[in-house]
Amino acid sequence: MTDTTFADLGLADTLLRALDSAGYQHPTPIQARAIPEVLKGGDLLAAAQTGTGKTAGFTLPILQRLSTSDAPKPGAGRPRCLVLTPTRELAAQVHDSVKTYGRNLKLRSMTIFGGVNMNPQIKALRDRMDIVVATPGRLLDHANQKTIDLSGVEILVLDEADRMLDMGFIRDIKKLIALMPKTRQNLMFSATFSDEIRTLANGLLTRPAEIDIAPRNTAAESVQQSVHLVETSQKRELLSHLIRTNNWEQVLVFTRTKHGANRLAEKLSKDGVRSEAIHGNKSQAARTKALKQFKSGQVPVLVATDIAARGLDIDQLPQVVNFELPNVPEDYVHRIGRTGRAGSAGAALSLVDGEEIKLLKGIERLIQRPIDRIETEGFAAPKPAANDGNGNRRGGRGGKPGGGARNGAPRNARGGKPGGGRGDNGRPSSNGNRAARSR
Repeated sequence: MTDTTFADLGLADTLLRALDSAGYQHPTPIQARAIPEVLKGGDLLAAAQTGTGKTAGFTLPILQRLSTSDAPKPGAGRPRCLVLTPTRELAAQVHDSVKTYGRNLKLRSMTIFGGVNMNPQIKALRDRMDIVVATPGRLLDHANQKTIDLSGVEILVLDEADRMLDMGFIRDIKKLIALMPKTRQNLMFSATFSDEIRTLANGLLTRPAEIDIAPRNTAAESVQQSVHLVETSQKRELLSHLIRTNNWEQVLVFTRTKHGANRLAEKLSKDGVRSEAIHGNKSQAARTKALKQFKSGQVPVLVATDIAARGLDIDQLPQVVNFELPNVPEDYVHRIGRTGRAGSAGAALSLVDGEEIKLLKGIERLIQRPIDRIETEGFAAPKPAANDGNGNRRGGRGGKPGGGARNGAPRNARGGKPGGGRGDNGRPSSNGNRAARSR
């Protein structure tokens, strides 16, 4: 598809001019296949690795479809297109794409998410609104208060559908869908085609076109992956050493929990490596500020949990570090997908202690390849975990930055992922249902 241009896909001149201004001439594979399908008006189920350009794959044709037809019943707070995303950051980034590509159009758009005051959103919804990009929890708040009217939705997009399922948004999504017209175009984008995604698609989509750009759970080929076996007590010191000696200027570091992210960022800063943490318990203003400083280079290290980092769009991010391996192997693929985006080179390093060897083997089985081991002088490989004679490992990991579940189980007792959460601000609900949301 390298010779294909956006003009070849049937996009209008207004969109082509916006793409040219943004410096884009050739579509990525997901864009080249998705744009014509969306323009046809039918339903679509698409899987593509993170960083392949899928956002433009649906925003561009949606902008064209809406700009070339009038709303059947225009009204205040009655959007024609609704894009649902799992996190505030992803909602903001999708909206940025809508504004960038729709700069020459007269379409109105906005974001709706939790963690910020609701009143400005209510005020904006008193005017005509063509496209709304939202997280499910806060959008349902608006629907319940009747500050938004979903009866005019012509196009529904579920972005990062797999993550929305993981975060427990399925009940909210079903409630929102019940408020929309039955006849509409449905677009579902996911990193993988899991059995759960297939089930959701079967209940939502009608004879969808199907696009699968990458093999299931395949780690980005452009990412150089490596593992450093190290004692738990030396992880933070090793990370500081690697950042300084390699002159890493932009590093995204993953921990399992919010508390662990805070603690690691504080310790790195004390080491002289300026760092900020980003997770669901941070206010939206704090998260936005930290991300802006990281993108601009003011803060070289951003420490994040899986939920907070999902959907972060950082051009040419050179380095990702797994300070702790995720309990779910698929999350490793999502993590390293933050780098090596859109063909750029990137590197992903995992710091692995003795009790994470089992998790590492699970990841290697998933990606169907061994990950290269590296060593650094002065930092010893971990000793094998002791056994208590009953087949159980001795010695907890409570002192390890990050805390969280310690038995390798993919879910904790409350139904959420260790270190993650299920609501707009990352907090799991006590009964396994929809989480409490920021107001």
